[in-house]
Amino acid sequence: MTPLAFFTLFLSAFGAATILPGSSEVVFSALLLEHPDALWLLLAVATIGNTLGSAFNWVLGRFLVHFQDRKWFPVSPRRLDQASNLFQRFGYPLLLLAWVPVIGDPLTVAAGVLRARFLPFLILVFIGKAGRYGVLASFVWAASAPS
Repeated sequence: MTPLAFFTLFLSAFGAATILPGSSEVVFSALLLEHPDALWLLLAVATIGNTLGSAFNWVLGRFLVHFQDRKWFPVSPRRLDQASNLFQRFGYPLLLLAWVPVIGDPLTVAAGVLRARFLPFLILVFIGKAGRYGVLASFVWAASAPS
């Protein structure tokens, strides 16, 4: 597998975790089907890229929240309020769900807004995202197994 394939997966995973629309599951699944022997490396690249994308969201929330009323701010005030309320109610364990579509990205921004400590944030987001890619890998393998 070429370094470009890994770089593409990393960028796809990073972008998918930010507020930008995107999905890394297709890239991850295609590479895994083509190179099943690279499972652990693909898991690592996708998880690290996706976790760093969420860390970018945390930085947005932590340092750019005073721009939340601007049109270009990537999370609507309504979504940010919803995510902040969820985070205040359930705390750090909720970060294990940062991979969930629709709520995950605003949740990671809200964690930054609420000044969640970065290291616990990073660890919990990493665990959740690694689990998601692990489950996806098992589905890909099950679907591609000869019957």
